[in-house]
Amino acid sequence: MHYENPRIIVGCVPEHDGRILICRRAIEPRHGYWTIPAGFMENGETLEQGAARECLEEAMATVEIGSLLALVNITHAHQVHVFFRATLSEPLHAAGPESLETALIDPADIPWGEIAFPSTRFALERYLADREAGVEGHHLAEFARRMAE
Repeated sequence: MHYENPRIIVGCVPEHDGRILICRRAIEPRHGYWTIPAGFMENGETLEQGAARECLEEAMATVEIGSLLALVNITHAHQVHVFFRATLSEPLHAAGPESLETALIDPADIPWGEIAFPSTRFALERYLADREAGVEGHHLAEFARRMAE
């Protein structure tokens, strides 16, 4: 029997000193548009491991994954997008094979008209709204880690 199940996309909103790391896509769909590091989850990894791996692959950046930020159903594409808060350990980044360039930008400089996907826009908006409200969610990540043990 062959099942067609939805694909899981994992990603994060990496931050360093108030700035957010974004990537300009070097692949389709939406070649040339900006996104946050994200991609297909692989077998044998947790959601958090996948989000960190995607950040390393797309932006050559090492992050500490924080709490869950957004869960988005993309039914027409048979996908579920899972985004986390993340912290860059250092402001080091570079374009990986799937990125044309990367940028560590102030929230006021987010190129909203050039964001690749509605789910990316949603994750960024949610991240900024939470930050403005003083909700960081790192305590939620610690709780989830303890529950997984």
